[in-house]
Amino acid sequence: MAQDSSENPRSIVDRIMHALGGDDEPHDLASLKLVLREAANRDIVSDDTMTMLDGVFDVANMRVRDIMIPRAQMVVVEIDEHLDELLPTIIESGHSRFPVIGESRDEVLGVLLAKDLLRFSQPDKRPEYDLKTLIRDPVFTVESKRLNVLLTEFRANHNHMAIVVDEYGGVAGLVTIEDVLEEIVGEIDDEHDAEEDANIRKHEGEIFTVKALTPIEEFNDELGAELPDDEFDTIGGLVMREIGHMPNPGEHVNIDRFHFKVLSSESRRIHLLQVTTGEEGVD
Repeated sequence: MAQDSSENPRSIVDRIMHALGGDDEPHDLASLKLVLREAANRDIVSDDTMTMLDGVFDVANMRVRDIMIPRAQMVVVEIDEHLDELLPTIIESGHSRFPVIGESRDEVLGVLLAKDLLRFSQPDKRPEYDLKTLIRDPVFTVESKRLNVLLTEFRANHNHMAIVVDEYGGVAGLVTIEDVLEEIVGEIDDEHDAEEDANIRKHEGEIFTVKALTPIEEFNDELGAELPDDEFDTIGGLVMREIGHMPNPGEHVNIDRFHFKVLSSESRRIHLLQVTTGEEGVD
């Protein structure tokens, strides 16, 4: 039974109670859920509607810490990065917003919108590039905030992302409006999300992006390689050994016929690599 989304919730409950043939109104959340479940069982409300209602109830009881992207998994750009250095990270991540950091991830200086870089795709505009002039003021929130409160703040302030801080003022992670909405309506996939689970993605020519945690055995199978896996299980571990230290984004090394460039890393681990083969891999 189709419902007008602007209909008064009171009238919806009344209509469900009437359809169920009952007069006792629900007096708490548990009894309301029972009424709605019975309505779904009798096809008075659809399964999709019931799923979203469950999500609405859950969001009211969940905290930011329950859904935030942890600090270690945040894709960030550094305030002093040149355009050519940060573009690979932005392109490969597929995100639209990026925290911009200073000396560490605890120093979030602002937020970069990927669309603000579009004008620099023209060669004559590149000399005007200055990341400090492009960033927007960051929005901060706390781990303990309820998701329904955060969603209200997002809508009221027209924000899409907030930096999550812990009780000591350090950065604990980040949360987006999409993360909150997905708790209500389920996963919101786009073209990039469909590819995110793949450890190895092929691009034009002989260029690949490879997650650092990709098993060397899988890498060898996919790319017809014979890289050794006797000392390390993952391709990231092999690259780190060849470079000789924990590499920063932009560092690169040749192994066999492959050229590895670090796209994303932090103080203790590599996250994402660009791999080129054959002539494409020659500097």
